[in-house]
Amino acid sequence: MSNRIELLEAALGSYPEGIALLDNEGHVIVWNQAAEAISGYACMDLLSRPVPEPLEPLLLASSQPGEAGAGGESSPGRRVLVRIQHKLGPVLKVMARELPLRDGLGQRVGISVIFHPAETMDALPHGEYGGDGSADEESQTEFEERLAALFEDFQQGGESFGVLWITVDQAQDLRRTHGAGACETMLEKVERAFANGLRPSEEWGRWGDDEFLILSHERTPEMLAAHAQMLAGLARTADFRWWGDRVSITVSIGAAQAEREETLAGLLDRAKEAMFTSRREGGNHITSAPGVQACLPS
Repeated sequence: MSNRIELLEAALGSYPEGIALLDNEGHVIVWNQAAEAISGYACMDLLSRPVPEPLEPLLLASSQPGEAGAGGESSPGRRVLVRIQHKLGPVLKVMARELPLRDGLGQRVGISVIFHPAETMDALPHGEYGGDGSADEESQTEFEERLAALFEDFQQGGESFGVLWITVDQAQDLRRTHGAGACETMLEKVERAFANGLRPSEEWGRWGDDEFLILSHERTPEMLAAHAQMLAGLARTADFRWWGDRVSITVSIGAAQAEREETLAGLLDRAKEAMFTSRREGGNHITSAPGVQACLPS
């Protein structure tokens, strides 16, 4: 029996993700080496004690909106993005999932929490920002967190999805010739046009001064490209006038279907490069990563 316990401790200790096992009273009974490295808290500081307040968000995973299952417990394997505070002070973003621990009779005897640092948002490719305040920083942060959680869920076997990186072809010229106010009014028209074609399950937001990112649960690259074509058509119908002159609106779109072998940054890089390809083709294009193009009808 002691050999089995030693083997289990060795396996948990070498696991690359942080693992915390807690009893029904919330006291820590296992805190592996990865958990120590991520949090700064040593195992001996926590054994037989409640999780300290700076780490309590790890235990809130099951209460995040949309994650709770029957009986208030988190859906098995579903990850959520939470913020914890390292022992030395810095606030860290980690992806956490919570699972109940049960005995042979099915009675709950505790919980396990598995967690690892979230991919650094600053490292993700973004659109261009001119610093004129047009981008809502708080909304962007929330969108980034939803994107990270969706990608983590996909990597754990969740629903397939793809991203559409969209830039408005006329935005830079309008911003330069008529100012940020005119450009922002045009982008609001585009946003309303997109809203008519997006499904309730789709996430979307600004990804730069003149760029949008749409997260779509299309199952194949072909379906994702077809959805992009429809959205591009809606953008062209947006009736935008400035000082009496009608400005025709077109968009360039890069489409990339998520793959389980890549990182989130890699997925966004593919979508961004596909969008640049559409722009180099003169705009009003859809490009599907890694390079299948379709010119929009005039």
